[in-house]
Amino acid sequence: MIDEEADRRALPGNGLPAEQVLAELRELRAADRPTHGGRLFAYVYDPAVPGLDELAAAAYAGSAHVNGLDPTAFPSLLAMENALVGEAARLLGGGPGSAAPDVVGSVTSGGTESLILAVKAARDAHPEITEPRIVVPASAHAAFAKAAHYLRVAVDPVPVSARTLRPAAADVAAAIGPETVLVVCSAPSYAHGVVDPVAEIADAAASAGVRCHVDACFGGWTLPYLRRLGVDVPPFDFALAGVTSISVDLHKYAYAPKGVSVLLHRDPTLRAPQYFAYADWPGYTMVNPVIASTRSGGPIAAAYATLRHLGDDGYLRLAAATRDAVAGLADAVRTVDGLRLMAEPESTVVCFTATDPSLELFVLVDELAARGWHTQPQLSYADLPPSVHLTVTAAVAPRVAEFGPDLTDAVAAARAAGPVALPAELLTLATTLTPDALTPDMVAGLAAGLGLSIPADAAALADAVTLAGPLQGRTAVVNTLLDAAPPALRERLLVEFVGLLQRPTW
Repeated sequence: MIDEEADRRALPGNGLPAEQVLAELRELRAADRPTHGGRLFAYVYDPAVPGLDELAAAAYAGSAHVNGLDPTAFPSLLAMENALVGEAARLLGGGPGSAAPDVVGSVTSGGTESLILAVKAARDAHPEITEPRIVVPASAHAAFAKAAHYLRVAVDPVPVSARTLRPAAADVAAAIGPETVLVVCSAPSYAHGVVDPVAEIADAAASAGVRCHVDACFGGWTLPYLRRLGVDVPPFDFALAGVTSISVDLHKYAYAPKGVSVLLHRDPTLRAPQYFAYADWPGYTMVNPVIASTRSGGPIAAAYATLRHLGDDGYLRLAAATRDAVAGLADAVRTVDGLRLMAEPESTVVCFTATDPSLELFVLVDELAARGWHTQPQLSYADLPPSVHLTVTAAVAPRVAEFGPDLTDAVAAARAAGPVALPAELLTLATTLTPDALTPDMVAGLAAGLGLSIPADAAALADAVTLAGPLQGRTAVVNTLLDAAPPALRERLLVEFVGLLQRPTW
């Protein structure tokens, strides 16, 4: 327990007592969606292992002030990073005795940083290419577009089949040109959870002398275990000679706290362009393997503790529980008239859409939320319909029996409510307005018209909590409006809206 009297005596200036600060944090957290309990199908990964949170928190606290900037000053962090990289490499077909014995890697802050660095290493390996390009399936994670934007690399998108939700390897091969520095594939894709034809894509890249990155951020820590459990998982890792780098997030299905990812390269030569070094100034020589310079050791220590505690057998059991939960949820979807799976589940994703025009999918999402199930709506894209994405974790397994009846009830309620009827002026705005014409005032007015109240003056901390409220309510009308807008307008609308939310409190 906190000694409030001792805490008060030790306070600098007008600081608050520790218990009061913690109470404020608890009040703020009360507005968040639940991170445990198996009812949130996005953003968080919960294994429902007793004591794991406490272990990770203690490990985090013990290394929170350790700085990853200089591994010679803090060898504990270097040892933990090397262990995490080694375990990821072993799991993904690398290490002694494998087809890729010289695999090396780096620990990053998350999948986006891993993907940015994979693109950077590929770009910087070819300084003679003045206008580098990357070949990316349309289903690849948006972080590749972010990497291209930051690094001034052009993207050559490859469409995916509306039937298989995958790119055709022949289309990927045809997109490779003399300025291509990297070819991308997913294992699996985030949106639908299907594994790209990695073997064929990696062969095409190798034949063209181009690197091939496998984004296994989402599935890298589960697909190998699912294969051991008898699931037919296609080859996707370093066992394929054409695969030159792989990313895998430990804060996803390795169940470590946010944010820890690993970027692996087949050998040190491939990794070398990833580094940044600078000595042309009077301070210390900067050498960074990743984007950040100063890095807290907390997340790395927490990941290390999590992996050591769960162990190989533990991850196998968690993968089995997740597999069973996926099967149960998919069965629940199959039994409901008017719904269909976007794809037969191959990993840890259940994704479905509506086949009945009277069933508005975004209304269904709201009805599920009203019943305590927080899903992730996905907007239409090209010839792909809107869909509902469920990221399934081991914590979902005990809840599966509850989902089916609630899904049936939610579908009935959504049918009774009927489709969203956008006001004609809003629909016209969404389909005709150009992104450049948007202003913050227009977006604020639009948000108010949709019932998303944004206080004009967030004068107190309590007011900031209310900002999260509208985002957790009925959002079908917002998603319907966004779905009607072309992607460029969606982007601008959301940028302006989030910009209105992110304002200082005084």
